[in-house]
Amino acid sequence: MESFTVRILSADHPVYEGPCLSLIVPIGDGLYGILAHHSNMIAAVIPGEMTIRVPEQEPTTLAVSDGLVKVEDNEVLLLVKSAERPEEIDLHRSELRAAQAQEALLQKASIQSHRLAEATLARAMNRLRVRRHYDGLE
Repeated sequence: MESFTVRILSADHPVYEGPCLSLIVPIGDGLYGILAHHSNMIAAVIPGEMTIRVPEQEPTTLAVSDGLVKVEDNEVLLLVKSAERPEEIDLHRSELRAAQAQEALLQKASIQSHRLAEATLARAMNRLRVRRHYDGLE
């Protein structure tokens, strides 16, 4: 299988830069797969599970937040607010954040506060799903 170059950058650190055999990213229409020589495109990334396969390694799943993916000339740039490997996710903290966000959604607050709570809940639930899958709990 042919490789392509990928750069995955989160808001606070580079996650991975190097060769990639395949990349599956969550976008609004579902999971989107990218292989070598993919056509040029730009898409919005939504919170979800991303899978990256690099040469001579097992596929790695990461919990990603919203962001942007750009494919151009056999190079992929993925910019996200956060990208975490399952072993980096604190299960207890994620459960607490999800509960807090659910409580905030029940409160009568401004539209902005409601949207922030929805985004926080989506991120927490995604982190929980990735970690539980990694731990074999799902």
